[in-house]
Formats: sequence, structure tokens, C-alpha cells
Amino acid sequence: MPSLRELIADRHTHLFDGAMGTVLYGRGVFLNVCYDELSLRQPDLIRDIHREYVRAGAEILETNTFGANPIKLAQHGLSDETERINETAARLAREAAGDRAAVVGAIGPLGIRIEPFGVTSVSEARDAFGRQVDGLLTGGVDGFILETFSDVDEIRAAFSAVRSRSDLPIVAQMTVGLDGKTYYGTEPATFGPLLQAMGADVVGVNCSVGPQGILEVVEQLAKVVTVPISAQPNAGQPREVGDRKMYMASPEYMAEYARRIVEAGARFVGGCCGTTPDHIKAMVGF
Repeated sequence: MPSLRELIADRHTHLFDGAMGTVLYGRGVFLNVCYDELSLRQPDLIRDIHREYVRAGAEILETNTFGANPIKLAQHGLSDETERINETAARLAREAAGDRAAVVGAIGPLGIRIEPFGVTSVSEARDAFGRQVDGLLTGGVDGFILETFSDVDEIRAAFSAVRSRSDLPIVAQMTVGLDGKTYYGTEPATFGPLLQAMGADVVGVNCSVGPQGILEVVEQLAKVVTVPISAQPNAGQPREVGDRKMYMASPEYMAEYARRIVEAGARFVGGCCGTTPDHIKAMVGF
């Protein structure tokens, strides 16, 4: 299997995996559980889900570490386990990938506001992200994906934490609302060039909105960046069904949009909330 760096350089389109949380919830894991800790408590379950995505055709696996930073983990009394959780998650994904897929360390927002919008300083944020990066590197990732960020300053702190420790490739993805802007009001035409200027190897968008909204962002990014573009939409807009959020987009629907997203300029496509191995299997070949 080519390395992530080689996948980025080869000018072909490539397929990420889909959601981890969605599949875990579908298998009866309650929402009050720390999904990141499951890499320690139920490693076979996490490894098996990764393997299902590989069998579905995913060429790049994301580690089960979206919220595995010390600030989010502290809510479960697990801050001291930050490095171990990230290292273990990376090893599980690595074992599942074998020689069939690359592995990227998934890093999401801290879950708090940083300066100037909050009291947490940029240096404190960078240190928190750094602990996560250390564990992922020890676990053997091929690169990193910074995803679902709304604040450009926060993703810059995460980027800095990675770059101070590694020269591995970085996929940098923001998320937008129905208005096509981030929560802080930043448009793709603004954040795309900013991410590229930071040195991101791939610039993209994920989560929050369904494939139509993601398609529109990709169309805008294609006009303002020269690095490869990535896109990982949710399986449609969530609907409230009782006390659950349901994602209704079928694998076939997602596959059709994956093709359109690639035609709009994306080279890396996958799924976010609501997607499963069935969705990824349908996307093979775009």
C-alpha cells in the first residue's frame, strides 16, 4: 500500500473511511460512554470496525481518537490516559490496515473556546494537542487529519502541535453550517487559503451538513487553493426521531454525491456522521 504522502502526490482520487461513532452506537454502545476509551476497553470491537472499512474499500483509516485530547478526556476522568489512548488507537488502526490502507491520526477540537473567544490560551491549546500527537506518533500513524474545526486559530494550534513534532502529511478540514460558513463566520474562500498557507498537505471540509452543502464548499475551495481537496460529508441532515438523531442518506445517494464532489475538484472523499461501511463500499470508484 502506498504511503499517505504517496497517495497525496499521485494525483488520483482516494477513499477515506466513514464514521466510527455511528457504527459503535449502532452496535449498542451508549452515548454516555467515552468512545475514545473503547480502544483500551474493547480493542477487538474497534479493530473489527476498522477492518470492515478496509474490506469496504477504504484506502485511508482514521484512528478512533477524534475526542482523545486531555481536555475532553478529563470529562471522563481520563486526562492522564491521553497518550496511552492515542497510542493504542493508532496501533489498532495499523493492525487493521495491514498493507491495504494508510492510517491517519484523527484530531478534533478541544471542546472549549480558545483566545480571543475564551480563556484558554493558544499555547495551552497547543500543549493539549501535543499530548495527543505524541501518542499517535508512538502508535505509528502515517499522517494526521485535523477535522471538524470551526475556529481557524484553534486548528492553527493543532497544526503547530503536529509540525513541532513531525513532518508527516496533514489533512486540515474545517466544518460549516447551512450558511456555508464556519460557526465563527469564516467562509471557505477565506479559510482555504489560510490552511494552505499554514502548510496543510490537503485542505477540506467535513461533518455538520450533508453532501450538497459539502459539494458547494468544495466548489468554492477549488477556486482558491492549489493543494488537494478533501471532503467527508454527513449522511444527510440529521432528523430527530424520538431521542435519537437519524441520518437518512442511503449509500447510493452518498455515492452519487461522492462522484459529483470529485468532479468539483476533491481528490479525497469519505464519510462523517451517519456513514457506515456500506456507504463507503458504495463510493468505491466514485
